[in-house]
This record gives sequence, structure tokens and C-alpha cells, in this order.
Amino acid sequence: MWSRWSKLIVLACLGASALVVSSQAAADRPDDAGRADTVAAYWTPERIASAQPRDLVVDENGQGFLRRPDGSLEPRGHTNDVRLEQVDRAASPGVPTAKAPNARPSGGGGDSTPPLITLPTPDDGDLVTATTEDPIDFSATIEDNSGIRSVTVVIHFPSGSTQSFTGTSLGNDVWGTTLSGFTPDPNWGWEIVAKDASGGRGNTARGGVYGFTVEADGGTGTDPGTGGDPNVVTNERWTTQGGVTRAAGRILFEMPTEVRRGRRTTIQWQAYVCSGTTVTDGRDDASIILTAAHCVYDDALDMFARNVLFIPNQDDGGTDRTDSDCTNDPLGCWAPSSAAVHAGYTATTFPGNNAWDYGYYVVPNTGAHSGETTIDPSLEANVDELTIGFNSGAIDQTTHALGYSYDDDPLFMYCAESMETIDGDVNWWLPSCGLTGGSSGGPWVQPMDTATGSIISVNSWGYTTQPGMAGPKLGPEAECTFDTATTAGLPGPDEPLQGVIAVAASC
Repeated sequence: MWSRWSKLIVLACLGASALVVSSQAAADRPDDAGRADTVAAYWTPERIASAQPRDLVVDENGQGFLRRPDGSLEPRGHTNDVRLEQVDRAASPGVPTAKAPNARPSGGGGDSTPPLITLPTPDDGDLVTATTEDPIDFSATIEDNSGIRSVTVVIHFPSGSTQSFTGTSLGNDVWGTTLSGFTPDPNWGWEIVAKDASGGRGNTARGGVYGFTVEADGGTGTDPGTGGDPNVVTNERWTTQGGVTRAAGRILFEMPTEVRRGRRTTIQWQAYVCSGTTVTDGRDDASIILTAAHCVYDDALDMFARNVLFIPNQDDGGTDRTDSDCTNDPLGCWAPSSAAVHAGYTATTFPGNNAWDYGYYVVPNTGAHSGETTIDPSLEANVDELTIGFNSGAIDQTTHALGYSYDDDPLFMYCAESMETIDGDVNWWLPSCGLTGGSSGGPWVQPMDTATGSIISVNSWGYTTQPGMAGPKLGPEAECTFDTATTAGLPGPDEPLQGVIAVAASC
């Protein structure tokens, strides 16, 4: 039995107001043109600039985190017990003492000096001899009187893309991580980013990019994790036009976060970005967008997203980044009215709910579009919808995972390789995928068909210590949740921007 709603599908309207519970489905939505303009106007340049990727990761101890753009980790569904345990071990006899993450300032809140980064390994211009299976240690000495809050190791691929990994304390003020999968190339680089534990947001230092050469006998590829396989793509721009390009898009939304001020804890709303795909649904009055559940519902605070805006086909060959102007996007912007996630996802917190990390946004045919006025008001009339391949997908077959990564805005990115399974066989796994935060919810297509395509999963989560992307298996429960989204009523005239509109039967 689920701890919150027993095997229920939960649907919610997504607007600027608080969650309102209702057990009855509302009547069909009337024509309230302008609703999308209201949501689009909410996304001012300042709010868009504050948006972060909704990037979920699991550390080596099996605990879940939300990874921020600077690489720091916010615990999901737990306190930071792992880091506290590291402090205890560091204080034990015979173990070198090191400053722990989240250490409190020793000199008060007036520290304005960033951490000092020295002695990088490998240093700029170093030659590293390693096969693709050999581990390479990346480390540097990092010192700060206030302690160190977070450390991020950023790998610069020869292809120009980057991937971030969480650094840990190695003792004696040395921080870093160990990675493998590097193939021979003279154009590797890495940098280390450190934030101290002073008051407020802390002070950040970047050590610069240290270029290094990998010389080895194994592999001929260009990215870590590929093993030299030319059929493996870790993180590149998707340039092939077709159905998947038009159907997929970026999602802007807000999620609640707890902010502690003295003895009081209040709820504030933080802007995020994810990805999603318009899918074939059979509805005459609305379109359905498939994404990740963590881009729809906050499992730690039990609240749905608000002020949701979908921008399909954003990568139109231009260079304009995500902004508040829907008229400069090929198809404009679209405002969903409601969403559906499975109760298995709401019953627990990440990573315990990985098997149900899928969700659906519902976009009415009227009042949902903002942008060019000559465009048909129905989302599905403007895109080439993809089908969802429920109960499909096969290991050892090439799978394409796509999404709008935060680091590559406004480009549509992808990875491709043979698929495996992970997490007790409940998730699919692409071991070399280097898509970054913001790609969450983007489609996994197998086999790739640029005209239509069939989605067998979505970008869900990764590890803090290695490349790779996991995605939920879209089985019977995912199909049942989809069926609920395709048949649920739309908001009535008295609730255009708020409220839970239905609680469906169990799956």
C-alpha cells in the first residue's frame, strides 16, 4: 500500500496559484484564449535567467541528490548524513583531517575571499598514459579559512562538450575524483570549481582549464566511455530534421523549495528547465507531452509544478537562447493546463521512485498558445507527434536519447549507443551518455526513425561519479497513467489556472 495515495493517478492544473484538492473531474475547458500569454508573460528575463536544470543524481552510497549548475548537491528525501559521516571518520585517530563539505564558516559571515586552488593533477600540458579502462585521478589542493562547501570536476572533451562530476575530499586539503574511459587524444582538458562555506551563497573559485594529452594503446574514439566505438555518441548536437525535432522541446516550470529563515521554514518557488515530447494521444480536445515525473511533481514536498511553458522545436538553427519572447521560436510557446503522474512516484522520494519517473502534461486546444497568431491553436496540429512504445525496448540495440541540455542552450542534443539495464532491472541504462541537466524528460527513441519514431523511455537520472543516463521502463503502469491523461476532463471556467481536477482509479 502506498504511503500517500493508494495506487492512484494524480492530476493537477498548473498555474500560478496554490494546489487545490478536488475529487471530481471538471467540465471540458472553455475557450479562454490568452491563458498562455499570461503564463508566458510570467517568464520575465530575470526568472528565465534564474532557471536551473532539474538534474537528479545518485552518489556512491545510493543516496539521491539534485545537482545544481555549480556542481553542488542538494539532498533529496534525506539529510546529508553521508557528509556528516565523513566528518566523523576524518576526526578518527590515524585518518588525515580534512575540511568537510558544508562546514560552517570559522571567521564569521564576512569572508569575501574565494578558495585557493593549487597543485592540479594532471597539470596543464601533462601527458597521461592510460587505456580506456584505466582510471585517471583528477585532484588539486583547495584551501579556504571558511571550509569547503562543494567541489566540481569539469571534463572538457576534445569535441568541445563538457561533463561535470562531484569532487570529494581526499584528505590534507586535496579534493578530486577518479574517472575512466579516456581515449587517445591531445585535446583533453579539465577544470576544478570550488565554493567555500562562508555566509550566503559563498565564494567560488575556478582553477582554469588544464589541457592534457592521453596516450594509450586502446581505443580510437574522442569521448570518455565510448571505448573507441565509432557507433557511440556521448553528447552531440542533433541536426537531422524530422518528427523528433519538431515534437520535442524545452519545458520551463517552477517547483517549490524549502527556505529556512531562523526558526521558520517557508516555501519559495524556483525556476527549472526540463525537456519533453509531444506524443500521439487520440484526444480531440488536447495534446499530450511526455516528460519525466520529476519535471511535473516534487516528491519531497508533495506539490506539482506551476507556470509550465513548453517550447517545441526550439533549436531551429539559430543561436537565440531561451528567452521571454515566444515570437522568435518557430512554433511559439504552449501552456499545459494539467498533468498526470503515477502514485508510485508520489509514494516515496528519489531514488526509491525511479521506476515511475514518467509524467504527462495536458495541453488544451484552446488558449494554450503564445506567439505567432497565424499558428493553429492546437499543439498537435503543428508538430509531428511520436508514438510511445509501451512494453517495448530491447537491450544491446542502439538507442538515441535526446534533450535540451542546460549547458547547450538552445541546442537540441543527443547521445546514442546500445542499451543495458540497471537499478534492479527496473531502468534502462545508456552507460556512456553525457547529456547534461535540462535534458531530463527528453525522449529515448528505438530504433531511430526521423519521420515518426517510437519512444521507449525518457531521460531520468545519472550517477555523481561516472557518465551514463538511466530511464524508466514504460510498462503497463506508464500506459495506464497515459490513458488517464488522455481521458481526464480539462479545467472548468472557474479554475483556468489552478486546482487538482481529478483523482483517477488505481492502475
